[in-house]
Amino acid sequence: MSIELSKNDRYLIINADDLGMCHSSNQAIFKLFEEGFITSSTVMAPCPWVKEVAEYYKSHPEVDIGVHLTFTSEWKLYKWGPVTRNKPVNSLITKEGYFPESAEDVELKAKREEVREEIKNQIELVIGLGINPSHLDNHMGSLYGLKYGNSFLDIVFEFCRMYNFPFRLPKNIDEETKMQLPKEAISNYEKIVDLADKIGIKLIDYLVSYSFSLEEGEDYKTFKKRVIDILRNLKSGVSELCIHPGLATEELKAINPHWEKRQMEFDLFRDEELYKIIQDEGIKLIRWKDIRN
Repeated sequence: MSIELSKNDRYLIINADDLGMCHSSNQAIFKLFEEGFITSSTVMAPCPWVKEVAEYYKSHPEVDIGVHLTFTSEWKLYKWGPVTRNKPVNSLITKEGYFPESAEDVELKAKREEVREEIKNQIELVIGLGINPSHLDNHMGSLYGLKYGNSFLDIVFEFCRMYNFPFRLPKNIDEETKMQLPKEAISNYEKIVDLADKIGIKLIDYLVSYSFSLEEGEDYKTFKKRVIDILRNLKSGVSELCIHPGLATEELKAINPHWEKRQMEFDLFRDEELYKIIQDEGIKLIRWKDIRN
């Protein structure tokens, strides 16, 4: 099934990142899927709870799940590393054998052939677990080349073409983001967007988000207002709002110093008032499957 997209309408994908990262994230995202309050999610193949996602998908094959290509392991005490076992990928790991904490480390140290091998194996692992992925995106933007201009997205696009995957890359960067990036990174980014267009990779128009950490003085009311402002200011075209919901369990508290914000996100994206705003604004919720089709 496919839908016809109009240039004048506002379309929104609400995508829950970090599926498979831990049990608490999985349970939050499963609940939001079942209540119809998100349209998509992306699974982290290298993470410990990916098997639970595969079990869930068996009984919920209608849900929209992409592959969250993962090359970083950002939490201090909770780690993961490459899924590649058939070849050495030493440029992708720390001396302990985990992925590095920052996207900058990936940019500076990763070898292109090892990135290609790991991308292939992450996709094949997800498919091998019985999940039919709808798209690709990238955890923490580690493959974008935003810091030093060393992008791996041309390699990602090889797999997009192979599997007919759209990719979460906005065609348009907002002015605030541009001010934070070196000119060379912006120029390289624009070349990548042009490459995607030339070879037929489907992209979104805009990526919208907010701080994933709890800001000073932030509470549920101010956070909700921030998200409502984002919704009301959506531009025509296809936007993705990426979120990171979780349940404030002891597991999540031990992993993530921003656990309060993740519980807040879970609560907000079950809030009926938020969905009334979406309806009142005439925003049309879609899935990555709709883009792919």
